[in-house]
Amino acid sequence: MKTLIIYSSLTGNTRKVAEAVKEVFGDEADIVPVEEKPLADGYDLIAAGFWVDRGTADKKAQDYITGLRDKKVALFATLGAYPDSGHARKSMDNARSLLDGSNQFIGSFICQGKIDPRLAEKFKNLPEGHPHAMTPERAARYHEAAKHPDEADLAKAKAAFATIRQKLREGSL
Repeated sequence: MKTLIIYSSLTGNTRKVAEAVKEVFGDEADIVPVEEKPLADGYDLIAAGFWVDRGTADKKAQDYITGLRDKKVALFATLGAYPDSGHARKSMDNARSLLDGSNQFIGSFICQGKIDPRLAEKFKNLPEGHPHAMTPERAARYHEAAKHPDEADLAKAKAAFATIRQKLREGSL
């Protein structure tokens, strides 16, 4: 099964997850940064990775994902919020909605990752009461996010994509 793993990564988080996914598929997979705009022709599976920006895939990943046609697609992502949060679920749903109807969505994975320090600094300067203003809770979340993706996150990504790979081989996807 020929697999293309594309990823967009601002701080290196999504690249780490992409590399973990590549370990699952080994020589059957090519891993390419989205900036290289690889052609999806000839691949059985497209695993598209992105960092969450404004509740969906970042712009570079959006441009790639919206251009896919007639493919089996799995998505993976990193974000500063907790991966089990409503924001994480909504962000993945938003990214999934970018897929053309000719594609078959076959699964996803999302984990926490450090946020761009420039963004955190920007949030510090927002007025109190702004939805993205720095609060003690947000500061604690950013501190926690800086530790991710960690080995446990990468193991979960591998497990998620090993399941996808197995189901594809069995023909159940």
